[in-house]
Amino acid sequence: MRWLAAVFLLTPVAAGAADCRDTRFEGASYTVCEVQAGEDLRLFHSGPEGAYGSFRKVDEALAAEGKALGFAMNAGMYHRDLSPVGLYVEDGVEVSKLVTRAGPGNFGLLPNGVFCIGDGFRVIESRIFKAEKPACRYATQSGPMLVIKGRLHPKLLPGSDSTYVRNGVGVSEDGSRAVFAISNDAVNFHAFARFFRDELGLPDALYFDGNISRLYAPQLARHDGGFPMGPIVGTVVPKG
Repeated sequence: MRWLAAVFLLTPVAAGAADCRDTRFEGASYTVCEVQAGEDLRLFHSGPEGAYGSFRKVDEALAAEGKALGFAMNAGMYHRDLSPVGLYVEDGVEVSKLVTRAGPGNFGLLPNGVFCIGDGFRVIESRIFKAEKPACRYATQSGPMLVIKGRLHPKLLPGSDSTYVRNGVGVSEDGSRAVFAISNDAVNFHAFARFFRDELGLPDALYFDGNISRLYAPQLARHDGGFPMGPIVGTVVPKG
């Protein structure tokens, strides 16, 4: 299933928005957005009226501060009520707790991991996260891990026929860059993981979701629509 783009943008492209580009890997199309440490990257879930559920609602909330979304994507799995599955930390407040047990579905395919936003960026296996307790201003748990210290998750199969539009995040070894990617074609886990490792050169990467994967990238005139989402990650920039 291919992504659906709305015919409108939330706001004009702002200075400091993430660097987004389209690329190809092994015959499949991908869109990549790169964020540098020091940029205002946040996670968003709820406002006074409940879960935001969409890029537009987040952008409207930021407008009250004279700010806007520079780029955004869905950032982890969620329950029917849009509450996060696993750890979720927003502005230093833990909203839901870390889950380290194995379980059904992609989230429980251990090892899973946490995307942590602090002074820099980290993608950390969940059980290592539990042991280390790193300081994260924002954090979201998802699974499975795609790349772990340069190695692919051992349970990802090269010939799998389970293909979806997928999205996730990878982090540079020094933590200075977070690279968000979404496939524009249906790909399997193994291909998606290799894209992060072999094409983007990132040693650690985490899967966010598949099928419902969505991106807001005004630099590319792109705003994917669809059903309400749970956690959302995005950069915050001056409005206008």
